[in-house]
Amino acid sequence: MNTQDRAKLEEIYQSIYAESEKRLSPFACPNNKAYRLKEEDRKHIRTPFALDRDRILYSGAYRRYQGKTQVFSFTNQIDEEMSNRSIHTTYVSQISRTIGTALRLNIDLIEAIALGHDLGHTPFGHDGEKALSKYCQQHGIGHFHHNIESLHIVDNISRNGKGLNLTFQVRDGIISHDGEVHNTSLIPNRSKTDLSIKDYSDRKKNGEKIDWSPSTLEGCIVRMSDTIAYIGQDIEDAIRYNILSRNDLPKDCVELFGDKNSKIIDYLVKDVILNSYDKDCLTFSEKTSYYLKRLKDFNYEKIYTNPAVKQANEIIYRSMGLLFEKYLNDIEQKNEKSAIYVHFLNHKSAEYLSSFSHPEFVRDFIATMTDRYFNEEVKQYVLPGRYL
Repeated sequence: MNTQDRAKLEEIYQSIYAESEKRLSPFACPNNKAYRLKEEDRKHIRTPFALDRDRILYSGAYRRYQGKTQVFSFTNQIDEEMSNRSIHTTYVSQISRTIGTALRLNIDLIEAIALGHDLGHTPFGHDGEKALSKYCQQHGIGHFHHNIESLHIVDNISRNGKGLNLTFQVRDGIISHDGEVHNTSLIPNRSKTDLSIKDYSDRKKNGEKIDWSPSTLEGCIVRMSDTIAYIGQDIEDAIRYNILSRNDLPKDCVELFGDKNSKIIDYLVKDVILNSYDKDCLTFSEKTSYYLKRLKDFNYEKIYTNPAVKQANEIIYRSMGLLFEKYLNDIEQKNEKSAIYVHFLNHKSAEYLSSFSHPEFVRDFIATMTDRYFNEEVKQYVLPGRYL
């Protein structure tokens, strides 16, 4: 590209940049606040947060979303309309952008956090997460949490172990999401630093229960949108899976939200916009928060702990233990024919290989797996040579 073309592109970029900044609320995170641990000299025709979004979008971890369970383990293999992690992430992104647009926040930042927030999820959703956590603790590397692993993926695993070098604000939004915690309001904690993130990660791995807010209002939106995205969709999947009917839903919740996912999303999105407009916080009304908690409790009792859903747990826990011990033994025996070498360690940078322990290698390899790949590895271990 010649000098004249580069100058024209820079002019276009500056125009786009100025327009995007002009529309932002005073509570939004402006693009000029973005910063990275490793500064980059290269110029782009995208905002820093748009660049982060694209780095996530084109990563291998993002492509594997579609092969990971949301709630109902093994069902995607027989019913491809059941939700997977890719569908959920897309919904979180869409809902977040709708709210963020109404509140005049930084859409590029919102989208980057939304697309990256679940990268660290294991195969088989939260059941797989709990199983992997059990074996991580047994091997002295602490509790496993998918939000911490999501940050670890963008920082240390992606790009063959070099990481994506994302901005602090996106990294903070990724590790600060937690759809399991119920919040009526979220106020951004803008005093957070990289040291705060490390302290949080260390304490969570040690088993502490910590609830903290993202450092930006955009991160708060993604965190609340995570709940909005899954609460009604999990009900739709449970109805499809024949463990619920619409008549089972709490009548008082139905009177407020409606009995379908589209109605639930519509109500919650409008409520949070109405109650958060021109405020430096994200909040539901007290009434909405109360009935949303009621619906969460209903889902927990009728869906997430339902025997029909949990019957796969024994298989998940046993097979997780088998693979963890196998890969750990393969590393210690230097079995370079093992999948953990062929599909993982042989493609990692010297920095990654020198920075983490053998159990951490195993944790990271298993966490990156899709459900199908995990199943195939278990079959190959239990029935060796079946492909020959």
